[in-house]
Amino acid sequence: MSIDTLELAVVPLDAPEAGDPRLTGAKAAHLARAAVAGLPVLPGFVLVPVERASGAAPAGQEAMRRAWRALAGQDGSARAVVVRSSSVHEDTEDSSMAGRFESVLDVRGWEEFVAAVRAVLESARRVRPLRPSPDAVPGDGMAVLVQPMLTSAVGGVMFGADPVEGRTDRILVSAVSGGPHRLVDGSTQGVRYQLTRRGRLVRAEPAEPRGDRLLPHRRTARLVALARRAERAFGSPQDMEFGFDAEERLWLFQSRPITAMATRPPRGARLLGPGPVAETFPSVLQPLEEDLWVTPMSHGLTVALDIAGAASRRRLRKVPVVTTVRGRAAADLRLLGVAPSPHPFLERLNPAPGARRALAAWRVGRLRRVLPLLAVDLMADVDRALAGFPPPRKMLSGELLDAVGWGRSVLSALHAQESLAGVLLDAGHGTTSAGEALAELAEGRARGLAERELLERHPVLLALLPPTLAGRPPLPASIGRTALPRGVGALTSREGLRLRIRWVQEMQARMVRELAGRFGARDGELGLSRMVLLRWEELLQVARGEGLPAGFAERVPRTDAGELPEEFRLAAGMPVAETKAGPRTPGQGSGGGFGTGTAWDGHGERPDHPVLVVRFLDPALAPLLPGLAGLVAATGSPLSHLAVLAREYRIPTAVGVPAATERFPNGTPLAVDGGTGAVLVRDLSGAAAPALTTPQEPAA
Repeated sequence: MSIDTLELAVVPLDAPEAGDPRLTGAKAAHLARAAVAGLPVLPGFVLVPVERASGAAPAGQEAMRRAWRALAGQDGSARAVVVRSSSVHEDTEDSSMAGRFESVLDVRGWEEFVAAVRAVLESARRVRPLRPSPDAVPGDGMAVLVQPMLTSAVGGVMFGADPVEGRTDRILVSAVSGGPHRLVDGSTQGVRYQLTRRGRLVRAEPAEPRGDRLLPHRRTARLVALARRAERAFGSPQDMEFGFDAEERLWLFQSRPITAMATRPPRGARLLGPGPVAETFPSVLQPLEEDLWVTPMSHGLTVALDIAGAASRRRLRKVPVVTTVRGRAAADLRLLGVAPSPHPFLERLNPAPGARRALAAWRVGRLRRVLPLLAVDLMADVDRALAGFPPPRKMLSGELLDAVGWGRSVLSALHAQESLAGVLLDAGHGTTSAGEALAELAEGRARGLAERELLERHPVLLALLPPTLAGRPPLPASIGRTALPRGVGALTSREGLRLRIRWVQEMQARMVRELAGRFGARDGELGLSRMVLLRWEELLQVARGEGLPAGFAERVPRTDAGELPEEFRLAAGMPVAETKAGPRTPGQGSGGGFGTGTAWDGHGERPDHPVLVVRFLDPALAPLLPGLAGLVAATGSPLSHLAVLAREYRIPTAVGVPAATERFPNGTPLAVDGGTGAVLVRDLSGAAAPALTTPQEPAA
């Protein structure tokens, strides 16, 4: 094979100019810098385009052959070499381009060497970088790194920090028998070690026998020392490939910046989750919807927590109980008591919570007696106010805005009383608003009523629909058998308050839609799709004639970035899922007895005896409840709307079951104990085996 067309110059890896990534590419330049810092780097050379090399660099076929023979031996067959890409676009701080370009291992003989060089150069023409490096030069920007082929006894990849958990106090190592290429190409899983920066083993996955570890302490200690030396040499933790040879010498094959370091939440970051509020707001909220509905909910829950003495006023003033993350509602799980304290022993020693609850006890005792009457009065006031509003088209624009503002105020009171009623009052024998809505929907459909007429005659049907300023979604298409409708008067106090919350939200939505129609017709700038991007205070400013806020033209609607984790903390505004240590615990039982059936996510063909498995208790799932053999939710509370309705249907229900949707895919045979919250996977004979780590009773 001729090499005349390859106009390449040879730059030894130990030459000063080899450390310039604009000349030799990032991979070779990093190894050259590592060698200067005294790190264990194999010798080698870099082939670069002649036009980029200095005049002193030897070039041409004979220069390449001499450099190759110096590594492979005089006859060219004594030792194999590895031919690797070294592009200015790879191994940078912004992008590793890992595995995108060609590398050829175990190259023997001149003809194979020339073919390998051509293959590496050709790969630069097939792969284009997503973000060109600032060091990029005209042309492909590809150099070729050549080093001896080392046969490793053990090799792998090491990160000087843990990019998965975002921990700079940890070092992550994945190792395999043989060279690291068996790990990076995905052919072998290897063993994953997490180490402290002092070399102590935190955990190994999969677990290994103590006396038969792939990386015993003598090796991990040397790897940790290498990681720390590389960090000092490059100024940041590195992503490295390494290998131990047959004589236990450690070699560094590659070093590059860690490009995908997870953001770690700061110490003391709040534990948040969608569970307690996802049933009310199951989808993405726009800024105006957040201010109209989430802010009053947060204020109402704050008042309820203060009355109950569940948290200090300083803490309640400091952080909102409910907020939005990526447009989705999320609650402080510790404030609401959904998640236990991380330091229960210290809490028992602290006298403040007990004293606070003792001072609140007399208020709570009196409130338990009068709360039903207060709820009746509040619901009556809300009903009168709602009935007194004329149709939106007949109201002045200022009256529309006043009605929306009144709704914000009364929603706070409704949320406060509704949450207190859920804690202080017995559920009683009344129905739920969703159950009543399903019954009235079934009866109305049987009478042939259209959807619009159904909603006008039976506003309780709004309990089946989430609040939205956009177009209202349709009512459920079909439902199973239901109880007979009994009317709104049959609802419990808590359910009556919940229904008024939904009515007020719908009133606000109608007023805002009318306002948006008038603003849009007047100047075309503020139709509904744009008005929802305003904050409440900004809408008031527009109504006062102060104009739109600066930068409003650049605002875009919030898009759905996916559901939030069940439990998470915020890091730089982004949710980081909470990692739960130790064995998983069963969920909470929500009643309904014990049932068996087949896991179903609510989509596709419904199996016989379905057990509905969902992430959170969305009210839109209510039409699926009749006929269910069980209900399992990853988040939520036994007091939530859908859980209460499930009890009415006597459906065995477990809520707060960790990672339920991931662990119980469609078709899994399940048994659900609504008393204990245990979810069991049944074998083919019908016996049940625990799917969760649960305490076992001693055999009789």
